[in-house]
Order: sequence, then structure tokens, then C-alpha cells
Amino acid sequence: MCGIAGGWWKGSAQADSRLSRALEKIRYRGPDDSGYELYPVADSVVALGHTRLSILDLSSAGHQPMLSADKRLSIVFNGEIYNYRELRAELQGLGHGFVSDSDTEVLLAAWAQWGRACLERLAGMFAFVVLDRQAGTLTCVRDAFGIKPFFYAAEGGEFYFASEMPALKELLPRKPALDWQRAYDYLVHGDYDSGPRTFFEGVSHLLPGHLFTVDLQARRVGEPHRWWAPSIVERSDLSFASATEMVREQFLQNIRLHLRSDVALGAALSGGIDSSAVVCAMRHVEPDLPIHTFSYIAAGSEMSEEVWVDRINAHVGAVPHKISVNSDELVRDLDSMILAQGEPFGSTSIYAQYRVFQLAREAGVTVTLDGQGADEMLAGYNGYPGQRLRSLIEKGRLAEAVSFLNEWSKWPGRNRIGGAKRLAAEMTEGWLYALLRKINGSDALPRWLNGEPLIERGVISHFPRLRSAQSEAGRRVVAELGLSLTQRGLPALLRHGDRNSMRFSVESRVPFLTLDMVNLLLSLPESYLISAKGETKHVFRAAMRGIVPDDVLDRRDKIGFATPEQAWLLSMADTVRGWLREDLQLPFFNQAEVLREFELIIAGKKAFSWQVWRWINFCRWYSHFIA
Repeated sequence: MCGIAGGWWKGSAQADSRLSRALEKIRYRGPDDSGYELYPVADSVVALGHTRLSILDLSSAGHQPMLSADKRLSIVFNGEIYNYRELRAELQGLGHGFVSDSDTEVLLAAWAQWGRACLERLAGMFAFVVLDRQAGTLTCVRDAFGIKPFFYAAEGGEFYFASEMPALKELLPRKPALDWQRAYDYLVHGDYDSGPRTFFEGVSHLLPGHLFTVDLQARRVGEPHRWWAPSIVERSDLSFASATEMVREQFLQNIRLHLRSDVALGAALSGGIDSSAVVCAMRHVEPDLPIHTFSYIAAGSEMSEEVWVDRINAHVGAVPHKISVNSDELVRDLDSMILAQGEPFGSTSIYAQYRVFQLAREAGVTVTLDGQGADEMLAGYNGYPGQRLRSLIEKGRLAEAVSFLNEWSKWPGRNRIGGAKRLAAEMTEGWLYALLRKINGSDALPRWLNGEPLIERGVISHFPRLRSAQSEAGRRVVAELGLSLTQRGLPALLRHGDRNSMRFSVESRVPFLTLDMVNLLLSLPESYLISAKGETKHVFRAAMRGIVPDDVLDRRDKIGFATPEQAWLLSMADTVRGWLREDLQLPFFNQAEVLREFELIIAGKKAFSWQVWRWINFCRWYSHFIA
């Protein structure tokens, strides 16, 4: 696991100093080694830089940038290719030689052999840049799910890229300004990391499953295009029993691959089904493996998952490590966490995760496995009731739709009205959808925003609703899952995990997220994912019988790394007031009204909501990165 930075400059005069500063900003992503090279191209220079966290082949043979044997290609790569041994054997059969045991060398040879066609062969997480000196191109690639980050910008005939914004800022010729549209979407709708725009004007994310090419001869940065998109075509050849067996075998194979490491391994354990399945599968495939688990415990809170964490640790004989935190610690660490995240984020649960990775580092564990991604491919969370009801209705199965709503509503935190609202939202578009959101309490222009400056700037004030381009009748759940995996939902969660883990030089692996696993699950009938009884992750729960304890698989609630956010934020009211009073001098952000509403919340005269955290997070982030 590493950090990368570089670009294409018109001249080499400042390349050394700019790249050195950029790499220093992401040193924690790769504290074991670093390097960079400058490659002259006509009257310009290509710069490739890398910081290394050694996981596979700890020797200097894994140093980057890495050159191909014929000196044509050079690569900087952030990530892991878990099936590198199998790929290396295949490439050796095609005449390639290897001098290291690193996955980087395998990736470089795979690119030389197959080009872009190699990408769907890779089981792993990656963001990389390949310089082809013969073709005069830079190709920039991001993995299918966006597990590893990639920021970039083009300005004045130059091109810059980096794993994180602090590094990219060192490369840019000027300090980037705030992207008002992204700020609005976050503050009002809680939307972020759902598209190519970042909170920095002129700076983009390379979207998951995308790549683009920089033509160094023509001095042109190509448009990003998809190298992978989820398919929602349904298979009709699998019984539920057969699908269960296939899911079981694929998941266990994923775990085997993700256990490949030359350093100590552990797991982040929340106590829910997904992380419990990862830990139990680790024990199943490696009976003698020492397992260390790392858990956040909401001590004294009804949200505490400690009983479930203890259940799994006892079941597999793991060495448990636990952390409990309070509001004073949040105040102490908030700025550090915001600097690590680089952009605003959703809730204080990210702080719980931040401390879990810190705990892993303190225990000497460099690699952790995590259950992220399971909800987005197995119809988790609340089971996507609006989409499931629409699928049933479109198939003419009205009686089943009524029965499903009744059964679904019996689970904790659900009710028939909630299910009906989700169906209404799923079935409506345009002005009617906006009206329903307003009736439901969502205000597109709250009093703490000044509308006129936003209108003048051309900011779009409606909810940034995303719809799957692949949606088809009767497959609405699966279409939504495909969207959640690549745009809305999972990319933000993966960002949180990447920045929090890398802040402590820990590699966080997500074994659910392989193309083979996703392609299998999204091809199944929707009833295999969420049952007629409203049970989420239906086929996966069945697949894990005998590996995960039944009482864990039969859980009907979900908490995860949830924090007592309201209690924390209200207990630190004086500190929050100070943060919100700091004048950001933003024409659209009415801080006096923000403070007034905050006082109403403190006094109990207005309901608490996640809006409080968004105000805090945005103000602190802005003061560090933009002001």
C-alpha cells in the first residue's frame, strides 16, 4: 500500500522540489521507501513519484517507479494485486521473466502483455499510472470500486495527479478554490464522493472503474471512460442451493487471496454480519492463523456491539483489541482526522473507525481485513424496499408485493409507511420527486444559506439524484446495487477507510470487493438477495451457515461502528460555538443563522440531526484547506 504523485510539466526546473514536497505530504501512506524519476519528453518532463508501505516482497526489489525489462514502460502503483502469483505463472508461460516477488512487477508485465485487457483479470485494489515512452502516453487507472484514490487536475497545458489532496496541492501552480456546487450538495443534502467533482474547484476524482490517457505528443488529456461497469443481467440456471454454494466458495476464495501478506494481519470487527463473516472465514481457511481483531465499543450506550464482538472473538479464538472514545477525544483529534480525510465527510462514526486503525498500528498490525462493500452487493441496510416493491409490481406480482411490505415492516426500525414512502420515491421523477422530498422535510434552500450568491454562481439547488443507466423492469434492486457500488454510497465509505487506515500506515483490505464476487451476486434473482420475509443478505447468510455462528447470522439489527453522535456534539457545545463563529467569509453561508439554529438545538427547541455535524465538519475543513 502506497502513495503516488506526479504529472507532466512544461519544464523540469521546479519538478524536483514540487514532487519532493508532494511525496512528503503522503509519507504516512508509504513510510518504508520512496522514490521518483523525471523522464524528459520533448520540451517537457514527466514526473512519477511513489511512497511505499511494504506488504509483499519487503526487499528493495519492490522499489518504484518500476521499469519494464525493455525500458519502455514505467509505473507507479498504489494498491495490492492479490492474485499476482497466478498471473505471474501465466505470464512466465508467455515468456516474461521476474526478478522480484512483488505484485508491482506482475502488474507491469500484465500491462505490457495485455494492455487494458489485463484489468478485469486483476483481483485487487489499485490506482496506477503507466508511462509508455514509445507511444508517448501516460495512462491513469483506478480499480473497479474506487478502493484506492486518484485525484488529478489539468491546467495551463500541464497535468498533475496524486493519491491525496495535500500532495496534489503541492504540485498545483496555485491554491485551489472551493467548489460551491460540491459544498452545497454536502451541506444541504449530505452528498459527497458521488461523482468526479471534488470540494476543490478544478480538481477531479477519477471515478471507480475508469481510466484515461494523456497524449504527451498532442498535449491533450483524454476524457475518462469506463473499463468496467456492473452487469444486472439475471441468471436463470441457479437454484438457491446452488447459488448458496457458489457464494460460499467465492467468498472463501476471496479470503484466501486477501490473506496473502509478508507482514502481520488482523481484522476490523464491528460485530455485524459482514465483519463477523470475514473473521470467521479467516479462521475457516487458516485454522492455525493468529487472528487479532480491532473493535470500537460504544461503552455505556445502547448502540454498543460488545456482546457480538465478544461472541465472534470467542468463536475463532482471536486476540481482541478494543477502543472506547468520548467527546473530549473527538475534540482533541478532530483536526487531525479532517486533515487525514482531505474533504468533508458524513458523521462521527468515521472517528470510531479512525481510532480502530490507530489501535491496529499500536498493536503492530500492518494489514487489516474489513467487511466493507457487502451491503452494496447483498441488498443490505434496509433491504432497498422501494426498488424491491417496484420490481415485484413491474412483474405483475401484486400480492407478493403486499406480502413483502408486510413482512419487511416487521424488522426493527422499519414500518409500512416507511416502505411505502420509499416506493413512492422510487416511482417518481422531477418536480414530483422534489415535492415529496419537501413534504418529507427536506428543504433545498434552508435559512442558513443565502440563495442569491448561489443562483448567481449557477449552483443547482435540487437534490443530486443519481439513477442507474442500466435499470430495467423487474431488476430495480440490482440496478440500484450497481449504482451504490460505483457512485452513490460505497465510494464515500471506501474513502473514509482508505484515509483513516493510511493515516496510521495500515493497509485496509476489503475481501468482499472482487469482480468475481460482484458479477456473481448481481446476476442472481433479487429474491436470493432479499427474501420474501424481508431478510437482507439472504443468500450470504445461508452461505455462511457452519462458518459463522447461527445467532450472529440470524441478527435482525445492524449497528456497525455507530457513535452516540448527538450526546457527543451536545456535550461539546462551547467548543462547537467557537468553531461555528470563525468567519469563513463565504457569501452563501449564513453563519449567524447557523449559530441561531445550533442554539435552538442545544435548548431542545429543534430536533437534532446530522446537519450539526455537517456544519462543524465543513467549517473546520474549510479553515484548513481553503481559507
